[in-house]
Amino acid sequence: MDTKDPGRTAQLELIIGARMRTRRRQMGLSQSDLAERLGVSFQQVQKYERGANRVAASTLLAAAQALGTSISWLVGEEHSGRDDDDDVFRALARPGALEILQAFNAIPEARTRAALLALAREMAAQGSA
Repeated sequence: MDTKDPGRTAQLELIIGARMRTRRRQMGLSQSDLAERLGVSFQQVQKYERGANRVAASTLLAAAQALGTSISWLVGEEHSGRDDDDDVFRALARPGALEILQAFNAIPEARTRAALLALAREMAAQGSA
């Protein structure tokens, strides 16, 4: 990574933060829970997750251990073969996104899921108009 490119560095902080938030929420941990495991305040966890503060290497290691993942996954080095992984994790890091996905997946009827998807797309189209 080119550490002299502030744009690339800021992008990495956003990626790490989005992945931390997604994994934390996936595990059912609050920001306070993760903060306790890392030995920082929950406000600091908020800053990490927003990409506002850089995560020190030692904290990154502790976060990976606390979240049951690897550092390479947190920094986006382990990919599933998709180029848009980072966009997906950023989207899932938005408040409520993971809950919407979990609720969507819990709907047993394909027709009902399709109706909900159509409604969400209509609402998104109205919001951008």
